[in-house]
Amino acid sequence: MPAAHRLDYWVGAISEGFLAMEASGDAHQFHGELVSAPLGPVGVNWVQGAAQRVWRTPRGIARGGQRVAYLLGNHDSAWRVAQDGREALMRPGDFVLVDARRPYHFDFPAGPSTVSLELPLDWLARWLAEPEAHTARPFRADSTGWGAALAAFARPWRPDMASAPPLPAELLADQLGALFSLACGGTPPTPTPAGLAERAKGVLRDRLAEPGLTAAQVAADLGCSVRSLHRALATAQTPFAQLLMAERLAVARQMLASPALRHVSASEIGRRVGLLDASHFARLCRRHLGHLPSALRTER
Repeated sequence: MPAAHRLDYWVGAISEGFLAMEASGDAHQFHGELVSAPLGPVGVNWVQGAAQRVWRTPRGIARGGQRVAYLLGNHDSAWRVAQDGREALMRPGDFVLVDARRPYHFDFPAGPSTVSLELPLDWLARWLAEPEAHTARPFRADSTGWGAALAAFARPWRPDMASAPPLPAELLADQLGALFSLACGGTPPTPTPAGLAERAKGVLRDRLAEPGLTAAQVAADLGCSVRSLHRALATAQTPFAQLLMAERLAVARQMLASPALRHVSASEIGRRVGLLDASHFARLCRRHLGHLPSALRTER
């Protein structure tokens, strides 16, 4: 990109393809690069560029419902991170956890040279009981505890590991999770039925567009047995099929009422929530929402 347009392009490209955020820097001398690749359940990102400030706002969070956290470590220079009322100076080699569901702020006075590991929250919850309790609390590279072991393990991760991982991807992810648990004070307790049901709702919202979604797939995402999932949903009086349909129709109703989606056909909205047959989608809307899709659009 021409130099004068690089900062705007950087913000727009990252917001559209990665995570909605804002950034500021010297527009005349700006440069930046992001390389990303999946490695099992973990996304591995490498970011480098000019000096910049980066922040995530409530408005940006509302634009995308990413249920992810990030483990970030800068390699070459100090920077600052702030989230959840906590602020920390990150020295080279340190790592820190941030949660994409809430605002945060980064200040890279010398520019980022950063490995950023994208961690699905449902995966992270297998290892940490309360991930939000550990945001903006650095894992110091020069400490003597498990935080230093976590930082040392995460430091060499790069996107090119995806093409030739030194160990199977799932094994690397499990090692990362185990070190997270140790660095944050132990393994999480067994989820209560209510807690498991709430986590199941989150997975359903993330995957409801998949037409053939099954309880076994959701249980695998949650790291529990299918029996445990059904037991938790039964305790919450929300059987799996009923909960999945409720989530699909709730999202469909929002989409039908959205002026921004008025050009999208009702049958396409049905497909986007995992209901491929247009007639079946219309009958479900009438039965569960009280109106046909066309009436729900008029209702807005």
